[in-house]
Amino acid sequence: MNDLSCWKSKFKTCCYSEQLLEKLFSKNVASTRKINIVEVKKAIYYAKKYHGTQMRQSGEPYYSHPLEVAYLIADHVFETNIIVTSILHDTIEDTELTLEMVDTIFGPVVASQVEDLTRVKKDRKISSAEMVESLWGQKKYLVLQIKQFDRLHNMRTIKSKSSEKIKKIIEETMTTFLMLSAYFEQPTIENELHQLCLNAMTIDTQCPHFYPQDPYSY
Repeated sequence: MNDLSCWKSKFKTCCYSEQLLEKLFSKNVASTRKINIVEVKKAIYYAKKYHGTQMRQSGEPYYSHPLEVAYLIADHVFETNIIVTSILHDTIEDTELTLEMVDTIFGPVVASQVEDLTRVKKDRKISSAEMVESLWGQKKYLVLQIKQFDRLHNMRTIKSKSSEKIKKIIEETMTTFLMLSAYFEQPTIENELHQLCLNAMTIDTQCPHFYPQDPYSY
């Protein structure tokens, strides 16, 4: 927290943040609703600082994932707190950045949304499907869209997962996230998720090529 007042002097870009910021700058020009670029840069700084040297199984730095999620959602929900939450969505669960710290740095709205997207609850770690069900029941649809694009990016990089994990993710995507895409009237995303599931089924020969839960199978 010592860098709360001097993070700007420590901020450094990377290919992932440059891609995101370029999109936001461009959309700000054309949109009457502007994104607060300073807040986004601050979120990038803290995401990179706390995810630190964490790596994805694909070999990319972990912070690349939330930046990619923010990049994806910017085309659908152009709001500062949603972009910031997207960038920070894994910090409470996977780093030493706490809910209280997020509240102090980014305010209660972002802190609450990041907490909503944290799978580690007081008593246990819930599944992504359980999180979707909970957020749906609370009518937190904007936060649900972050989870939707989180799943889309994870599906795009699923090849690095184990066969067992791939099978679980495919089934959960088929039974939960395809319906979410349909609700949000995002046919392009729905079709891509479905195709990514079909592609992932061929990664391992033991992964079945037919899922009874597949909403497209009947």
